[in-house]
Amino acid sequence: MANYTPPLRDMRFVYHELLGCDELAELPGFEEFTPDLIDPILEEAGKICAEVLHPINRSGDEEGCTLENGVVRTPAGFPEAYRQFREGGWTAMTCDPAYGGQGLPAAADVLVTEMICSANLSFGMYPGLSHGAYLALHSHGSEELKQAYLPKLVDGTWSGTMCLTEPHCGTDLGLLRTKALPQEDGSFSITGTKIFISAGEHDLTENIIHLVLARLPDAPKGSRGISLFLVPKFLPTAEGAPGARNGVQCSSIEHKMGIKASSTCVMNFDGAQGWLVGAPHKGLQAMFTMMNNERLAVGGQGLGLAEAAYQGSVAYARERLQGRSLTGTKAPDKPADPIIVHPDVRRMLLLQRAATEGCRAMAVWVAKELDKQTHHPDPEVRKTSEDFVALMTPIVKALFTDLGFENANLGMQVLGGHGYIREHGMEQYVRDARITQIYEGTNGIQALDLVGRKLGANGGRLLRRFFHPVSEYIEQHAQTPEMAHYIAPLAKAFGRLQTASATVARRGLANPDEAGAAATDYLRLFGLTAMGYLWARMAETAMAQSRETGDPDGFYATKQVTARFYMERMLPQTGTLLSQIMAGGETLMALDEAAF
Repeated sequence: MANYTPPLRDMRFVYHELLGCDELAELPGFEEFTPDLIDPILEEAGKICAEVLHPINRSGDEEGCTLENGVVRTPAGFPEAYRQFREGGWTAMTCDPAYGGQGLPAAADVLVTEMICSANLSFGMYPGLSHGAYLALHSHGSEELKQAYLPKLVDGTWSGTMCLTEPHCGTDLGLLRTKALPQEDGSFSITGTKIFISAGEHDLTENIIHLVLARLPDAPKGSRGISLFLVPKFLPTAEGAPGARNGVQCSSIEHKMGIKASSTCVMNFDGAQGWLVGAPHKGLQAMFTMMNNERLAVGGQGLGLAEAAYQGSVAYARERLQGRSLTGTKAPDKPADPIIVHPDVRRMLLLQRAATEGCRAMAVWVAKELDKQTHHPDPEVRKTSEDFVALMTPIVKALFTDLGFENANLGMQVLGGHGYIREHGMEQYVRDARITQIYEGTNGIQALDLVGRKLGANGGRLLRRFFHPVSEYIEQHAQTPEMAHYIAPLAKAFGRLQTASATVARRGLANPDEAGAAATDYLRLFGLTAMGYLWARMAETAMAQSRETGDPDGFYATKQVTARFYMERMLPQTGTLLSQIMAGGETLMALDEAAF
């Protein structure tokens, strides 16, 4: 497996130069997070990812998790790595300082998350799920529950899960059957079975806190009758230490295609004691706090794997000797040229690079707006940012994971036969990346969310949060000669997105199947256009910085070449996507079920 090198130079470019995230230090609660602090945090995160997490990535995949007598053991090295991770304060980065957190901006945390996922996705699942549980409890839990559980989740001595899926229901949570019976002491007795529970049982923390969706006896049918409950593995004592074992047990772990060092559990709740989080029958709203965070986090997983696959591809392409350059020998001292000289290999490498750097810019862009949503003193700014984050969440989740999987497959192609065996690690990235397109709502579900909920919400208000700045940017730079290579393709793609948006909205009102038929293509079209906007801005920023600094290391020149590649080789996909959208859904719905 190739070594992992944290892409700190590009991260600093996106954070400081492109998106101006240094201005976040002007917001209440972020005053100390100046570049003098942000950069060392990213550097230290890079060290633990490269030196501690990445070395156990392949071994963890090969060993996997084991279950014996209800106890899950993680692979060798994972407990020690988690202890070092926790003691370094990495579980507390963006958490509320009132509970022991560090209050780091999400715009910086998303870069740390990327590095963790590049280095060892399976490991990252454990603290990732815990942070989602922290957010749900922080937003919806009673003060008593928050005081009892949040400090332990923040410092990482306890971990968390989200328990939604049941054997008979996945996305349609209105079908779930897990029951919650009120008890005289104000708690609830939880009974039911949950499946596909990531980090449901393991040996990394003292206690595991399950957030469980269940039904009260008087619950209405469907999703309106779901409540959320906190169910600890061990019931805390009066002193806050893990006490008696609760009625929750892992009965089996899944034998998976990828992320094998992450325990995916079947969890049985047999009269387990739990406590209501939020209002009765409002559990889905509370759980969505966790789910939306996880969707953005899974997008970060796709980004992390995209970067890891790219790095592995470049390393191999520089070393592997095969044939001679079509324009003449490039390495006369060697029996053959390295494959990086060949146009088709460069095509694959540039596809990987353009996708990865575009996703990174989008991730920080959305995270910065999330910071403004939670910390800006102006309520109108907070609302604008909230709308933007809501619009972009399904795009981040689906586009990033699609591109992460595509990058891993391109990496396998670059490596050829060596990509198909374990030695170089690329086949693990392919296997690990595949799940990201499925969990936290399949990418098809994300597309339905975009067209069904976000497209027409509040008279198109969410769309305007994206359309207006992009339109203004195109108009502002339309007559700038040095931007012609970037603005003209962006303007074409943006026009296609406007046409698609109007078409999907109009047809969807007449026939919902039409919106469903267009959804996946529409999300991809939207995502590629958004990335095109960011690539134009990256090119503009690179040109300005190059004039100012002289570009001694060639970073800005490379950025401009990659931007042109994106405009010429990736953004034109929007034309095909629009054609597919305009074709409508007639052929998708024409066949009788028996004909399949």
